[in-house]
Amino acid sequence: MLNKRHLLVGLALVATLAVSAPLIAMSKKPFDAQAFEAAQAAGQPILVEVSAPWCPTCRAQKPILANLGTKPKFKDVAHFDIDFDSQKDLLRKFNVRSQSTLITFKGKQEVGRSTGDTNAASIERLLDKAL
Repeated sequence: MLNKRHLLVGLALVATLAVSAPLIAMSKKPFDAQAFEAAQAAGQPILVEVSAPWCPTCRAQKPILANLGTKPKFKDVAHFDIDFDSQKDLLRKFNVRSQSTLITFKGKQEVGRSTGDTNAASIERLLDKAL
């Protein structure tokens, strides 16, 4: 039988999980050159995601990346998003020719790249290279 104490403990647990879940997720943000360079200088693992809102492959990658981002091993990955349609200068900088491109860095070194991949296991392996 539920009583007030069980209800309060349950609510406290839900509140704790709601607050702590974002703390272990990769933080995705629009590409910022200063933040990217700072993450590289710190030797941080980095994911650069090149996507377009109209791209079905990009849409398929998003929940995979969101799910992987909740894994504790990826909590320190800096996740930068580049818009394929509007950030052509960054496409040239990273030598990207297609949307749905994922690039991983370990500090300043590019360690992996994929385009059009929607397989969760291979995307996870790509992220593992940055760790």
